Amino acid sequence: MPAPSPSAANSTAANPTAASRSGETPSGSPGGTPASRGALLIGLTCLGTGLALVAGRELLSQRGVELDPTTPPAELGRIRHASADPERRREAALLLSARPETPAARQVLLLRGQGWGRDPLAAVVLKRSAEAAASAGQAPLAETLWGELLERFPQQPASADALYALGRGQPALRQQLLRRFPAHPAALAAALERGAAVHLARWGPRWPGAEPLLRQACAARGPRPSATERGQLAAGLAQLGAGPAALACLRGATGSAPLELSLGKALLKGEGPAQAQGEARLLALARRFPASPEALEATALLSQQQDPAALARLAQLPPSLQDSAPVQARLALERRRPWRGVLQRWPRDPASWDLQWELARAAALKGQWGEASTLLAALRPDQLPAPLAARQLFWQGLAAEHLGDRAGAERFWRQLLPLSPGGYYGWRARVRLGEVEERDPREPQASAAAGARELPWQPLASGDPLLDRLWRLDLPLEAWELWRTRRGGRPPEGPGQLLLEGRLRTGIGDDWTGLGQLDQAVLRLPAGSCRVQWQREQQLNPRRYGSAFAQAAAQTGLDPNLLFGVARQESRFTAGVSSVVGAVGLLQLMPATAAEVAGEPQSLEALQQPERNTVLGARFLRQLLDQWQGQPFLAVASYNAGPGAVASWLGAGRPDPRREPELWTEAIPYPETRLYTKKVLGNAWSYGLPEEPGC
Repeated sequence: MPAPSPSAANSTAANPTAASRSGETPSGSPGGTPASRGALLIGLTCLGTGLALVAGRELLSQRGVELDPTTPPAELGRIRHASADPERRREAALLLSARPETPAARQVLLLRGQGWGRDPLAAVVLKRSAEAAASAGQAPLAETLWGELLERFPQQPASADALYALGRGQPALRQQLLRRFPAHPAALAAALERGAAVHLARWGPRWPGAEPLLRQACAARGPRPSATERGQLAAGLAQLGAGPAALACLRGATGSAPLELSLGKALLKGEGPAQAQGEARLLALARRFPASPEALEATALLSQQQDPAALARLAQLPPSLQDSAPVQARLALERRRPWRGVLQRWPRDPASWDLQWELARAAALKGQWGEASTLLAALRPDQLPAPLAARQLFWQGLAAEHLGDRAGAERFWRQLLPLSPGGYYGWRARVRLGEVEERDPREPQASAAAGARELPWQPLASGDPLLDRLWRLDLPLEAWELWRTRRGGRPPEGPGQLLLEGRLRTGIGDDWTGLGQLDQAVLRLPAGSCRVQWQREQQLNPRRYGSAFAQAAAQTGLDPNLLFGVARQESRFTAGVSSVVGAVGLLQLMPATAAEVAGEPQSLEALQQPERNTVLGARFLRQLLDQWQGQPFLAVASYNAGPGAVASWLGAGRPDPRREPELWTEAIPYPETRLYTKKVLGNAWSYGLPEEPGC
């Protein structure tokens, strides 16, 4: 039922003369003489004007302070009851109803009468009210609210949920849902229930449960699916990384440039024949569509391959692609052309960044610090994303120190701190500057009590007023649904959209995809101010399962920030994830390792439980730290590669991990372990940062 007008609901309270203006005498009031009635009227008018001025002043003063999840509940309650601004009353009601401790029946009461108006927020109120009513067992009210939402706001994303709820017994409504809001999560859920594999392949192949349907549809015999549908199914499987299945689904056909790129990338993740097929399809794509952006991305992927035939494949590319940054950087890395010309011509291309670092790293490992310094100075820090600029400045400082210029080294390290207040290089710069000490993670940590605290809320700052408002009102699911509906399920374009979608996904608990997108975004975004960089560091490192990590840290005597750092890198806080080699849970324990630590076999279900997984993972990490006398670099590298491999990286002719831990880490022969060690220790440092960056 439509709510009464908010202005009508408050007209009598705001202006006591409303009844007089209607021509009625208030009940129980004496008539009086004309003079007395005139005096009374003047007095009431003045009183009404005064109250209106007070209300106006309150409205103006409050509108400057936006409500958000940090507003205290008591303040929200006061605003909901007493504010003269109906918008603020509605926002306060939404924020109170969104609090996790608010029961469903209480949510219904809080949101009652707040669905007024025609703006999109009214549609969200009706949706939230209907969901709360259903949860509270008030089915008739929920159905009424769903119907009102669908009637008043048929094109708003919230109506997708109405079509889903009302369409349980009405197939026509479900079909309308798929047609009107194809990428909305409600439509994807309905498609899964209907077995609509092609719809899922096109609009949401990553939806839980979609992959088996896609595989089943591809295996169907007969005229269905059509060639076009097979292409859509293959594209969906390729997005899931199922390269061989996607290739089989095409049945020998060649797809569009985007499909061929997606298929090639998926096949490259395989081994042997699958990888060779991926390389062949990427080469064919580049030769067939040489002017397309997909061809340039395919060229970059081919340039990164390390097999003996890699350079021969690059020689088969069209001339325009051979004269591109990825190919020329690869030739410079192989010493087949001078490196300096590549960096000068393509200073802002990722291929140049990788070339500079690999050459400088190789020089540093050989002790050729002068050459390393020259290479690192070939690009300006402002030509690099912040994490890469921080890496460059740190190693410029280390090169300067090895060349006897301690003052110059300190200048480089101080220059990087605003770019990287957190992360690996921010930590190592502060250690090198003497501002923090190397710590044994087994020692009591001053920040241990803060290990489980939640990060402060941050605005979304998307530039979209409605999206930002939904986020501010603690409605991340509705913000995500709006974003996905507007994007039509298309992947993010550019680092800015990657950052935005990553934050939206982590806001709804999809840390696996969301944190991965944030990782990609920060490696391409230009550097911001120190505060912006600090905020990004916090977005990259949320705290999940805080009580489980705090308990595991207390039982093992470890710094909880180190456990957070391991989980962030291992599983992105996805408790049910399993790796291709069988590692399970938040800290990605192998079942054999977990059984050894626990003293008995552990079931898959047990290892997926955060409380069990964190305790066993903490015990294993404690064993490694004890084995390596508290050296975090060796323990963390052992967690990834095994203590036997780490032992083989020690000894004469190799960097000393106590004296030169950064150089020792760069000498690790496994690229995965090299990156892993830096990421975990950088994460741990970031988790220990104060709430204020001190910029």
